[in-house]
Amino acid sequence: MLGGVVGQTLATRRRTTTSGMALLVALLPAGSWLDRIFEVPAARVVTTVVDVDAPPAVVWHHVVSFGRIAEAPQWYFRTGLSYPLQARIEGTGVGAVRYCEFSTGAFREPITAWDEPARLAFDVADQPAPLQEWSPWSKVYAPHLDGFFRTTRGEFRLTPLPGGRTRLEGHTWYQLRIYPSAYWTPITETILHRIHERVLRHVKREAETDAS
Repeated sequence: MLGGVVGQTLATRRRTTTSGMALLVALLPAGSWLDRIFEVPAARVVTTVVDVDAPPAVVWHHVVSFGRIAEAPQWYFRTGLSYPLQARIEGTGVGAVRYCEFSTGAFREPITAWDEPARLAFDVADQPAPLQEWSPWSKVYAPHLDGFFRTTRGEFRLTPLPGGRTRLEGHTWYQLRIYPSAYWTPITETILHRIHERVLRHVKREAETDAS
């Protein structure tokens, strides 16, 4: 926007003045300067909830790990956005490592809280690219995918409901370094909700099948 204003000002003048060019050169570093101000973005959290017709003890096993999701990815995932496929775990309790496989790779999630069957929490030690670039080339390294969106930790909470049912909550904490954040945050959180919903629907189906 700043560049557009300066460009329009210079373009509408009959002759480019020295002072105008000096102003343009002076304002060029402004974008990088603003990035430095917001170098450490605040962490945000996204929460998605689903009710499951199965008791917490049954739901728990499908939260810790689950088989491949058979549901076809929605159209927005087919544009290249990373989406969940399955999850496995190595070990039990705090210190175990959970691997959540996405279409672009795996999240490595060391377990930080194991309160069976009520709460499972984990940090995110490694994460794959948030999307797959469309390109005629077989492999593309896109610098803008590295570090601009990062999930820091996650958590599942299971609350018993009357009638042997469970309220299942999925929480993801993340940091976003794409500005302006007021524009990108609603888009990012909508995508995270869709990712949560894909996992929670699968857990709900599997748990209710076991319970029946």
